[in-house]
Amino acid sequence: MTPEEMEARIVRYGDLQPCKTAFIDAHTPGSDRKENFTIIGGGVSESPDQHVHIHETPGFNIGAAGQPPNCRNSLHSHRTAEVFFVLKGRWRFFWGRWGNAGEVVLEEGDIFNIPTGIFRGFENIGTDYGMIMAILGGDDAGGGVIWAPQVIEDARDHGLVLGDNGKLYDSKKGESLPQGVSPKPTLTDEELKAFPEPTTADVVPNFVARYRDLMALSDHQPARVIGADAKLRDRPGFEVEFLSRNSVSDTAYATDSHEILMPVRGHWRLSWDGGTTALNPGDTAAIPPGLPHSLAPAMTGESSLYRIRNTADPAGLTGRLT
Repeated sequence: MTPEEMEARIVRYGDLQPCKTAFIDAHTPGSDRKENFTIIGGGVSESPDQHVHIHETPGFNIGAAGQPPNCRNSLHSHRTAEVFFVLKGRWRFFWGRWGNAGEVVLEEGDIFNIPTGIFRGFENIGTDYGMIMAILGGDDAGGGVIWAPQVIEDARDHGLVLGDNGKLYDSKKGESLPQGVSPKPTLTDEELKAFPEPTTADVVPNFVARYRDLMALSDHQPARVIGADAKLRDRPGFEVEFLSRNSVSDTAYATDSHEILMPVRGHWRLSWDGGTTALNPGDTAAIPPGLPHSLAPAMTGESSLYRIRNTADPAGLTGRLT
């Protein structure tokens, strides 16, 4: 693989192209300043304006959300896994029908394997622009977003309507629902009963891993973060590992799986038969199956990254909540 071919498989943080109208709450006060990024795969964006950096999916999608302070992502649910790790800032995640069943605050490097089937939202509670990186289960990321009813109602009051075809229509741009397309109905009270209301004590011990703990676990070998026998036991169709300076070597390796590399801190050197390149925090590199390659910190100081690989497990409802 030539350096040019490898570079086409790397999305640099500085090249990320945001969409500010990705979801139904794009005009709702408090949520109208957020930015959505689709890095690998189309994600769950509802906007035709969303830019997709790499279309080929490895069995899951990679995306990101960027938000200024006090900006909120509205309550929604997914049919497949949604995993976030904090790249920049300080974030509060909350969940439940009204967002008051439980909450957790995540710092840089922390990771949250959010249980499927619950309404969840998040907000930047830091003082600067923040960024969280996302892994969404399945090649089609579960087919879209399920919004809490009040989110759809609030959006309608501010000019945005989601059609039953999954597309957004903006009355502020003079758009209206095409003939044959109806507004997407809100969930009924009976349907809402299927969404659990777990407490903080239910969720945090089993679905959150802290950066400082992963640094300790990765002192001599990669720390298994999400997987059948990992710190956060789950089988969402992919597995996640955490690597730090002392858990990698210059020895080349190859796998039968797709491999996604996402640095958190420090600068990394990715080498393969054909070239060498640097990976920096916020970059996303897609390594194809069968390619021998190696990883090493490029400089002194703290270095860490998340490594994601697809598995044979089907994407779908995951986690231990029922």
